[in-house]
Amino acid sequence: MIRRWTLDTGAVIAYQDQKLWMRDVVAAARRGDAEITIPTTVLVESWRGSTRERGYWTAQLIGVSIIEPLSELLAKRAGELVGRVEGASAVDATVAVSAAQRQQATVLTSDPVDLQRLADDLGTIRVWSPRAL
Repeated sequence: MIRRWTLDTGAVIAYQDQKLWMRDVVAAARRGDAEITIPTTVLVESWRGSTRERGYWTAQLIGVSIIEPLSELLAKRAGELVGRVEGASAVDATVAVSAAQRQQATVLTSDPVDLQRLADDLGTIRVWSPRAL
């Protein structure tokens, strides 16, 4: 079974920082055992001030990922989620709604607290973090 991962900004930064857990995810995608989706809003947050080395690692990650554009429908669904979940950020809501569009998708994050609240509201996605171990 192919695993479907949707990355938040923390997961992208973890790959830029060459964290082992994210290197394993990318290796699985290269083998065809995983599908990685990165919403464009996550690229906005993770790209800022990228050094040459960070840009290299981000390009490697993008090369094995589906980059999901912010469509009108995705934006509206994320906005509705922000309206329901107090304190939710637009980027986190976009990540959650992006994952919810995919069967059995899991959000990968380095900070699961905010995303878990969104996942609880949606009821259709899982959140995984190395901090949960």
